[in-house]
Amino acid sequence: MHLFLIQTGVRPARLSFVGLAALMAVVLLSQMEPTNASDGSSAKAELAGTWNFAIDRDDIGIAERWFASTLPDQIDLPGILQSQGYGNEITTDTPWVLGLGGEWWKLQSPELRQAFSQPGRVEVPFLSQPIRHYLGAAWYQRVIHTPSDWQGQRVELFLERPHWQSTVWIDDQEIDTQRSLVAPHRFELGILSPGSHRLTVRLDNRMIVSDPKGNNGHTPDAHAVSDALGATWNGIAGSIELRATPPVWLADVQAFPNVEDKTVRLAIAIGNLTGEAGTGVVSVAGVQKQVDWQHDGGQANVEVVLKPNASTWSEYAPNLQQLQVLLESPVGTDSQQVTFGFREITWQGTTPLINGREVNFRTTHFGLDFPLTGYPATDVESWKQIIRRCQEFGLNGIRFHSCCPPEAAFTAADELGFYLQPECGLWSPFYPDGVFTKFLEEETALLLRAYGNHPSFVMFSPSNEPSGRYTQVTPEWASRWYQRDPRRLYAAGTGWNRPEQVFGGPQFAGLVRFGKGELRNESGWFGKDFRTALEGVEIPVLAHEIGQWCAYPDFDVIDKFTGYMQPSNYRIFRYIAERNGVADLNKPFAEASGKFQLACYKEELEANLRTPGLAGHQMLDIRDYLGQGTALIGVLDAFWDPKSYVTAEQFRRFHSQTVPLVRLHQRIFQTNDTLECDAELYHFGEQTLNGAQPYWKVMDAGGNVLAAGQWEARDIARGKCQPLGKVKCQLESLPAPATYRLVVGLEGTSIENDWNFWLYPESQPTTESKEVLLTSRWSEAKAELAQGGTVLFNPGERDLPESQSPRMRRTPVFWNIQMTVRPPRNPLPRFDAMLGMLCEAEHPALASFPTESHCDWQWTSIVNGVRSVNLTHAPQDLQPIVYAIDDWNRNWRLGVIFECRVEHGRLLVCSIPLDRQSPVTEQLRESLLQYAAGEAALPMATLTPQQADALWTANIAEAEAPGERTFDPDLDDGSGGNKKP
Repeated sequence: MHLFLIQTGVRPARLSFVGLAALMAVVLLSQMEPTNASDGSSAKAELAGTWNFAIDRDDIGIAERWFASTLPDQIDLPGILQSQGYGNEITTDTPWVLGLGGEWWKLQSPELRQAFSQPGRVEVPFLSQPIRHYLGAAWYQRVIHTPSDWQGQRVELFLERPHWQSTVWIDDQEIDTQRSLVAPHRFELGILSPGSHRLTVRLDNRMIVSDPKGNNGHTPDAHAVSDALGATWNGIAGSIELRATPPVWLADVQAFPNVEDKTVRLAIAIGNLTGEAGTGVVSVAGVQKQVDWQHDGGQANVEVVLKPNASTWSEYAPNLQQLQVLLESPVGTDSQQVTFGFREITWQGTTPLINGREVNFRTTHFGLDFPLTGYPATDVESWKQIIRRCQEFGLNGIRFHSCCPPEAAFTAADELGFYLQPECGLWSPFYPDGVFTKFLEEETALLLRAYGNHPSFVMFSPSNEPSGRYTQVTPEWASRWYQRDPRRLYAAGTGWNRPEQVFGGPQFAGLVRFGKGELRNESGWFGKDFRTALEGVEIPVLAHEIGQWCAYPDFDVIDKFTGYMQPSNYRIFRYIAERNGVADLNKPFAEASGKFQLACYKEELEANLRTPGLAGHQMLDIRDYLGQGTALIGVLDAFWDPKSYVTAEQFRRFHSQTVPLVRLHQRIFQTNDTLECDAELYHFGEQTLNGAQPYWKVMDAGGNVLAAGQWEARDIARGKCQPLGKVKCQLESLPAPATYRLVVGLEGTSIENDWNFWLYPESQPTTESKEVLLTSRWSEAKAELAQGGTVLFNPGERDLPESQSPRMRRTPVFWNIQMTVRPPRNPLPRFDAMLGMLCEAEHPALASFPTESHCDWQWTSIVNGVRSVNLTHAPQDLQPIVYAIDDWNRNWRLGVIFECRVEHGRLLVCSIPLDRQSPVTEQLRESLLQYAAGEAALPMATLTPQQADALWTANIAEAEAPGERTFDPDLDDGSGGNKKP
């Protein structure tokens, strides 16, 4: 029966209620095997297996007392109903839980939408959708057996990660209702009589917490509840257990270490079901202390002195401590093993300290999407695989955006030395005494109880990008909870730039910008930094959601979606690429755009590492994001696998615990220039680098060293902006034009980093040929072609209509186009953006213009704002020498440099203006003219005069104005503000 359900997804034939009840009693009792611990710890009975089940679409189960009868269907737990054949098929009316990313789809042509809106095949481009969708109540039920040796014991039901409101009945008695998105649901079942009982759990995954006035802000986009990353599942993940203890028990033990004194204070909560006050003894590590409790329980504090050589916990030495705590009472003995790290986190000015040593955080975003299962992993090994991948790419932490991972994530991070910043499952408006403020208090207490002992839990934020009157709520929250539990630093929210987030009581802040400056994007690139944003700041600040630079998708990733989440978005993007004739370029586009993305990440991350006083950064994201319109921003795919264009070793050259950096403000040089820049080191390794020998060298494309130097050897302690020396290199003797690399490293180590630069001649001889007409007038070009001549045509803006000729940019798409073209910022969703360029680097037209197959900084110096040529409707054999890579939502075939025959003539087109005074432009013009004047073979593609004319006139209809739509003014699209046009 179990295998049949899993493999086919078909429900078994229904038995009668009586027959099914008898069968299930046998099956379930055989699965439930209570275990009793000999050390006095809780006895447990695992409840994983096949449960009875019923879906409650009409919300009638409570009124009809479903808990009092046997439910008719079957389901496996742990697990979720949508992946087991239950719930609703995806339709055009599916009530997606989200507020971001869906509007773009409504503006597309009926033809495109209808292709993916057929019965049984409804797909959307704004997320990777689940197999099925369901919002509402569902009932889960099984028979449990209380063994005779549990006589007189208090029994607790433990549900590790239900989603997300649960109500429990034992037989016909309702026990309790709980709601939490961040912590286990724990139900006191009291003292159960030996024998069989019917356990019923009702789960509801609708928006349980909602503002009665409808002011929910972006709550539907919180990653704990949103469809953006598949978090509308209904079910239970992780452990499902009965736990038996004496009626007086250790309800909670929290460990508060004091690193300086080598002590740990245990704050103990004692539970009591006897209804009477009492006295007992707590024993731990040779310490015994008499404790008292009242009729409803009690509190106790026990201080334990650890050994003088007790090891501390950090990312370098993740040493863990364990203490066995015993409570002896007149009604029995209970015990609990407490695991913690000997770790304290504090701060001094803008510098965070762990155990008194400076730390810098290199973290990434994670929204708990698990495409294969649909719900978070609850086993330690799965989390270790994720964390190890992060560490391979130089990260030392994860920020969980509007969500909190299960216990296994904290355990894995503890053992591997990794820092975590969970958040309550909120992206909400906060008001004094508001519904979300009250829920925040509930969730904070539950989260700290569940995971407070984990040393990896170093930072805590109440919410992503809070709204409402949050400055009256969250700064006070951060101050108050820090006073109660100072084992971590608290923020007033992740994101934004309000003074209250810095001066109102928090101990750290994650900010987009502050004061006079930005904390992300281009203002800090090319040797600069973000220090102006930190003026006057006196707490640690992390740069919020840095990066977000997109790359074109490799559609092979579709084959990896073999589980819960379906690649609907990727399939639609591929369909558009096929329709527009660029599907065959998928691999080259993905590779070339990825290299450009990687260059942008290098600049972004190095700018953060260079910024004095910046405590770290939060990437968004090291991996692709499957919702909110689909943001292909990762150097890893959604399955944590590196993409084809990057290795972990390459990434760590500019993003790891030790990174050489330079303040190289330009990348374009001429032979009469001198390359000068300061070099420095970012070092947050475990030890001082004793006797480090820094060096620099200039290398050509073949790996030959053409210039080199060393600086004085020295000891390098931990810290940022540690000077190594000045690079000074005369360039007059180096061949030009050419691409070079400046390399800085430390002798005898793998610590090394490099930066491309381009060298051009001091003066550029101009090729002049009576055989080639260089013109920016199509009428002249057309006449020359008709005579069989050769033309280098340089179209201007008047030749390239705005509706069909998108402008190229110096950076790729930020986050994704589906969100950043929203009105009113851009009432017509015109994609003036690109994902880089694909260059036929070996083509003779580029023989004198140094380039690789992708866009790099020499290209961006001349293409920003320049329109590409739309070749979507041109003959398919017209393949550009240089493509502009269009956004995957549109997939136009765009040419920057291309050639063809027109009538008897030969046409070479370059959309980049060739009359500008820059060494890069002059070199490109020279290379193109040399090629056009040479004896190269004629191009294969041929255009009729009419087809050639069509390239310079509008052949794609202007987008229709979308009309009135709601705009989300609180979202930051990376443009530096939210000003309306």
